[in-house]
Amino acid sequence: MKIIIIDDDALISASLKIILENACSAQVCAMGSSGEEAIALYDEHLPDIMLMDIRMAGMTGLEAGEKILARHPDARLLFLTTFNDDEYIIKALAMGAKGYIIKQDFESIAPALEAVMKGQSVFGAQVMDRIPELMSGQRKSSFNYAEYEINETEQEIIAKVAEGLSNKEIAGLLHLSEGTVRNYMSDIFLKLDVRDRTQLAIFYFNNVRK
Repeated sequence: MKIIIIDDDALISASLKIILENACSAQVCAMGSSGEEAIALYDEHLPDIMLMDIRMAGMTGLEAGEKILARHPDARLLFLTTFNDDEYIIKALAMGAKGYIIKQDFESIAPALEAVMKGQSVFGAQVMDRIPELMSGQRKSSFNYAEYEINETEQEIIAKVAEGLSNKEIAGLLHLSEGTVRNYMSDIFLKLDVRDRTQLAIFYFNNVRK
C-alpha cells in the first residue's frame, strides 16, 4: 500500500516511515510537513492512505483533509495526533476520516493502516471511549430512518451500539436473545451499507445526531 506521511516533526515522520515499512507492506511514497504540502502531495501521488498530523503551522491537518476529500471523495485519511480533543474528534468524524489515532500508541498504527485498507474505520480506544459522550450532547436531527427501511427495534439497537453497548447488553435491555440481536445487526449493516460497529456508530453520529 502507498502511504503519505504528513507531520511537522521530521523525526516523527522518519520514525513512522521506518516502523511502517518494516511492520507491514507499506511503501511511504512521500512525506510532508504542512497542510498545504498534504494537498499537493495527495494530488501528485494519489496514495492508498494519507497518515496526517492535525496541529501544524499554517493549514491544519483537518483543514487539509476537508480540501482533499472535496477533490477526492474516496480518499482514506487517517489522523494521527497527540491531542485527544473533543472538537478534533467531532470534525474528523464529520468529514468522513477513516481513523483518528493517538500518536503515542505506535503499536496500533500498522494494524490500523491494514484495517483501513480493508474498508474499516479505525478509531483508537481512547477516542472510541469518548464518542458516546460526544454524541449525547448533540442535537437530534430529523433523520428519516424509513428511507432505509429501518424499523423501531433496529433504531433502538443502532442507538445502543452508538452508546457503546455489546450485543449481550442490548439483548438484555430489549428483552431479545443475543442471536436475534446479531441477526438484526447483520440486517442493519446491509441496509445502511456499513461494515462494522464502528462505522455504524459513526453513521449515527453523522446522520442521526448532528
